[in-house]
Amino acid sequence: MANQLLAGKRGVIFGALDDQSIAWHVAEVCAEMGAKFTLTNAPVALRFGQLQELGDRLGAEIIPADATSMEDLENLFQRSEEVLGGKIDFVLHAIGMSLNVRKKKTYTDLNHDWMLKTFDISAVSFHKMCQVLYNGDHMADWGSILGLTYIAAQRTFPDYSEMAESKALLESFARSFGYHFGEKNHVRVNTISQSPTMTTAGKGVKGFDEFFGYADKMSPLGNAPARDCATYCATLFSDLTRYVTMQNLFHDGGFSNMGMNPKLLEG
Repeated sequence: MANQLLAGKRGVIFGALDDQSIAWHVAEVCAEMGAKFTLTNAPVALRFGQLQELGDRLGAEIIPADATSMEDLENLFQRSEEVLGGKIDFVLHAIGMSLNVRKKKTYTDLNHDWMLKTFDISAVSFHKMCQVLYNGDHMADWGSILGLTYIAAQRTFPDYSEMAESKALLESFARSFGYHFGEKNHVRVNTISQSPTMTTAGKGVKGFDEFFGYADKMSPLGNAPARDCATYCATLFSDLTRYVTMQNLFHDGGFSNMGMNPKLLEG
């Protein structure tokens, strides 16, 4: 039997699409650890993803929501409280999408209307989510809110395009809302900066396979797998980390602190 670290906890998990999604693994781990939760994604994603299969297997209700819509978010959290039988203990934001990346626009020739859409989906949605949770008083005392991010927020990875700025904005929102939530009812807000991971979104970035291999060689522990990211999320949802907040936490096998690894010079 799995460690019941999250027994009695209620949550909402954004962003699971298929079994390559980190949010999918988070849902599986949280269920194994005793949590109850709802699953959500954009209505369009539900048509081509496999979320219903996950919900059926884990006994989790699926509530469609456009994370850029305040109305949808308000309905999501109100409905989640009804389904779960109380206030929410944890929330995972695992959302990111860039039309410029999808359509292979170079950073020096971006469509700025698409850029604004990227920011809205990938970062502003986090603020909207937190605002609805805060103003609606949906979070339980000592709850935990997490967003998934990437080291491109601090360092330049040219092919990551304006998703880099999205992640930087996401991390800033987490720090700022971390203050307000902490003062209100001890809810902590953090981001996890994960290794390159073979997700549907990640593989859409130009040169991803090459960079995945580079990061794996650079990191002393290698790239952190999605399942291990999920267990790390679970520790941050648990009562063992009640005083960790406003942090960007690297889960990357040591990549973020490396300058050079001799393995990269080997043939």
